Amino acid sequence: MLIDSHCHLNYKGLVEDQAAVLERARLSGVELILNIATRESEWDAVLATAIREPDVWATVGIHPHEADEHPHIDTAKLVDRAAHPRIVGIGETGLDYYYDHSDRDRQQTSFRAHIAAARETQLPLIVHTRDAEDDTLAILRDEMGKGAFPGVIHCFTASGAFADAAMEIGFYISISGIVTFRNAKDLQETAKRLPADRILIETDSPFLAPVPHRGKPCEPGYVADTARFLANLRRETIEELEANTTANFRKLFAKTAS
Repeated sequence: MLIDSHCHLNYKGLVEDQAAVLERARLSGVELILNIATRESEWDAVLATAIREPDVWATVGIHPHEADEHPHIDTAKLVDRAAHPRIVGIGETGLDYYYDHSDRDRQQTSFRAHIAAARETQLPLIVHTRDAEDDTLAILRDEMGKGAFPGVIHCFTASGAFADAAMEIGFYISISGIVTFRNAKDLQETAKRLPADRILIETDSPFLAPVPHRGKPCEPGYVADTARFLANLRRETIEELEANTTANFRKLFAKTAS
């Protein structure tokens, strides 16, 4: 029993044959898929997939790349959309200083609006961070001081110290297919030692296909390959890893139980 805790079913590479993608995932043992929103124009489509497919859930959010184009998306709009029973998380949001597709101040403003929505709804915050560890952590700590909120660092590639700091404030860490890459030694060392009750797995499909699927569009079903690699890395049985990551997802994304 596996859960893909982060994918983009409505992105090019998956949306063209979404029904077949979902069927292949089910045949790979994937029980539940979280379909992530990144811009306002896709909110309706992401939600429609979750309404149509009982094993797919949705989020509402604005990716940091899109922050410049969405100055009108504030906490109130996020909270309003998150009231739908099929929307179970806020994001993805965060900071990306690697590409800098949006102004950094605008990214931070958007990030804080999402955090406020997560605090108000108590839905998990889905955080993207790249080359922005210090600011991401500073904002999370500052906002946590205003009132607690649950969350996860998705597609984790940051430092081990950042993982420790995120877990100290109650966050989960989600591991993608990047962990299977030969050059991901630092990530592998962090993934080895993550507590069993704080780890999730994801594909971030259609991106970052794990070994042995490199070079292909990633699919939710490939989370099984990441799970097998991660279980071996952590010296766990695949059954243990599946049970732990599923239990962690269900605890964090509690709305999926409704």
